[in-house]
Amino acid sequence: MIFQLVRRFTQTLLVLFGVSVATFLTMHWAPGHPLQANPELRLDPTAVERWLQLRNLDQPLPAQYLSWLSRMLRGDFGQSLLYNRPVIELIRERLPSTLLLTVTAFLIGLFLALVVGIYVAKKQNSWVDRMVQVYSLAGISVPGYWLGIVLIICFAYRFPLFSAVGMRTPGDGSLPDILQHMVLPLIVMVFHNFAYYVRHVRSAVLNVLNLDFVRAAKARGLTDKQVMLWHVLPNSAIPIVTIAALSLPVLFTGAMMAEQVFAWPGIGRFIVTSTMARDYPVIMTVNLYTAALVAIANFLADVLYLFIDPRLRVKA
Repeated sequence: MIFQLVRRFTQTLLVLFGVSVATFLTMHWAPGHPLQANPELRLDPTAVERWLQLRNLDQPLPAQYLSWLSRMLRGDFGQSLLYNRPVIELIRERLPSTLLLTVTAFLIGLFLALVVGIYVAKKQNSWVDRMVQVYSLAGISVPGYWLGIVLIICFAYRFPLFSAVGMRTPGDGSLPDILQHMVLPLIVMVFHNFAYYVRHVRSAVLNVLNLDFVRAAKARGLTDKQVMLWHVLPNSAIPIVTIAALSLPVLFTGAMMAEQVFAWPGIGRFIVTSTMARDYPVIMTVNLYTAALVAIANFLADVLYLFIDPRLRVKA
């Protein structure tokens, strides 16, 4: 078991290294440099060359990457080319806002999917089951930005019940004020998260409900609740944990979209602005952060597998 965890952790480190190399090469192979991100900007070529030299952007790509990697391993993620501030400070300012939105949407969406998915699995082919399947397809298909604009028009313009811009009202920032600003972006994210999770929860529970040992448990006189808690849920947990772990990239993408539509001051808007400005240190750090989040989530999912399924511990 320990060997398997060490091997999985080593694979995670290799994945992060590969992501950093791929991101670095993709950015630097693109034509131009940060000062050319704005086509209307006209600068003296000598000043541009001096600017690139001061930031070591005129060196060969391997030297630039090794320089960045050595500084990153020491905890120095560099200076933002756009904001002229340490990247880690800029991320630290915006990360809590993104985590507040994504973690809340993740927990609400997963909880609702578990409740509804288990219920419709027990009521297979009922009208409720068909409605949930239709909603799941619609929820995945509807563009998030379109839903966000519709919510703004309906509930922030025509019926001003919620705020649609920012995270807090200037001069306020109390908990009720933040929660009021969170409602619309949360609806957009939960709408998609729930639609994505519920179909997988339903499928996982249905696969176990149709197995022989579940019928045997019912034949022994166990109640539906006991069968569900002791037999069905433990045996359907692995695919549910897998889907929850693999959904983290989707969560980050959804947060980026919601932050843009609702002007939420988080990592999503930050990376969009930095990408448009070709801010290399910010793009590298945020991409590495996202890859680390996904890799860590998958590593934790592997650890949970060992606790959920005893057979995996025997194989390990």
